[in-house]
Amino acid sequence: MADSSSSPSQSFVTKHWEGYKDFWCERFSFLNNYSKFVKRDKPLPSWSDSDVEAFIALDPVNGSALKTAREAVNFGLTGSVIGAVSTAGFAWKYSRSLHGAGLSLLAGGVFGWTFGQEVANHWLQLYRFDTLAAQSKFLEWWQEKNERRS
Repeated sequence: MADSSSSPSQSFVTKHWEGYKDFWCERFSFLNNYSKFVKRDKPLPSWSDSDVEAFIALDPVNGSALKTAREAVNFGLTGSVIGAVSTAGFAWKYSRSLHGAGLSLLAGGVFGWTFGQEVANHWLQLYRFDTLAAQSKFLEWWQEKNERRS
């Protein structure tokens, strides 16, 4: 018996996407927190470090979480550089292949970033903070501040 909910004009991909849409929407639900800031008619203006520092001073709970999350970026960058250089150097030493070293540079950078973020998670105890909420609160504060200016 044919399924009455799917019309024969739907493609294979469309049928399967409809089946897994709820599944993927649930897995990527964190994107909904940022959609009101990203899907705007007029984008938010750029902010500076002094703006972030003003928010940190204004909101002690979310400010400290945001400050710690910004410090964690340095761990990721350091891990990315170390991973990229060491992996590319290892690939160059043993293969003398420029494209292999280039791909290793990219892969090592991604792996290093991931490892650096894990180190930051434990070193700075990011698991104690809700960094997503802190970033959302900062964006709400920045949006309100810019609406008051204009």
